Amino acid sequence: MDVVDAVDVVDVVALGESMVTFLPTRPGRLADVPSFDRAIGGAESNVACALAAAGHPVRWVSRVGADGFGDHLVEAIGSYGVDIASVRRDPARPTGVYFRTAGDRATDAHEVAYYRAGSAASAMSVDTVDLDAVRAGRVLHLTGITAALSDDCLGLLRELTAHRPGRPLISFDVNHRAGLWRTADGARVLLELARAADLVFVGEDEAEETWGITGGPAAIRETLPEPRVLVVKQGARGATTFEDDGGGDGGGGARVGGAPPAPGRGGRGGRGAFGPGRADRLRLVPALPTGAGRSTVTFVPAPAVQVSAAVGAGDAFAAGFLSATLRGLPARARLRHGHLMAAAALTAPGDLAVPPTREHADRLADLDDPSWETLRLGPGWTQAAAPEEVHTP
Repeated sequence: MDVVDAVDVVDVVALGESMVTFLPTRPGRLADVPSFDRAIGGAESNVACALAAAGHPVRWVSRVGADGFGDHLVEAIGSYGVDIASVRRDPARPTGVYFRTAGDRATDAHEVAYYRAGSAASAMSVDTVDLDAVRAGRVLHLTGITAALSDDCLGLLRELTAHRPGRPLISFDVNHRAGLWRTADGARVLLELARAADLVFVGEDEAEETWGITGGPAAIRETLPEPRVLVVKQGARGATTFEDDGGGDGGGGARVGGAPPAPGRGGRGGRGAFGPGRADRLRLVPALPTGAGRSTVTFVPAPAVQVSAAVGAGDAFAAGFLSATLRGLPARARLRHGHLMAAAALTAPGDLAVPPTREHADRLADLDDPSWETLRLGPGWTQAAAPEEVHTP
């Protein structure tokens, strides 16, 4: 087999819609806000930007309109160091946009107005995206948002998560958005896609809303036994991982453990094994920890955070966890890096935030348990030079 060119292989490929976001210049109802500031928003591109800012080679794959908003998205996301070469322009469909109020998304007072129906991204399908570019990553990160955009988008996700040898490690964030689903099948579809993935992120409250699961992380694991790694986010309390012995190819063709990958851009900073790739390439996959044929449960509390805006934290958590996974770190460190990246987003006003340097995050993630549990993070903490400057007992 020939090894795929190093330039084609990245740590993570993130596929999904990004939109131009209009943020209010002052609190209040959308009807009362006189002006807005422009930003970018999209779960998958948020993850891509955060990972790129943390030093990983990342590719974002999507479709945008052949319009000024599309220009802005591509340029803004590319400015983070994300590979945008596989983003396609659609001359017949517009780039999606949305407006939101300044309040917390979880409150009844929060308003979001989406203008994404018929967007260029909703036309993503197996025929309109570069599947080779999508699959040329150690990890492919997807979310349930894409599945809700159109039947073609759902068909694309089913193709990408199909159980066949050589697929990348599939990371799937459930990201249930009830308002996007055109039918009542959303919960069933999200469960189907989550069960096909290798690594799944889901909120405890999200699982209750989507699937009616009320028994906490253990009950969620009972519903989702298939993913090799399940991450249950528990808000300000923390997060729990369930990790199983890979045992074989896990249905996806990407082995875990074993020898490290050959040198190359795709293997930078990580450990992994060669999965049984297609005839024309050798797939690089990260080494997820393996147990002794049983599920290992790890809980890590979240640090106390002075919240500036409760937006983008879930995407940032996924980025932090994926970054630590690519580096071959153990479960506790992966959860801590997820919490730290989420804290960077929570202490910044928009969806995207400047992450801590890798060295800074590693110092905090290596704190002993008492020091971690007394950590206090506020605005500007990512720019602090030492951990003593960002936490108090």
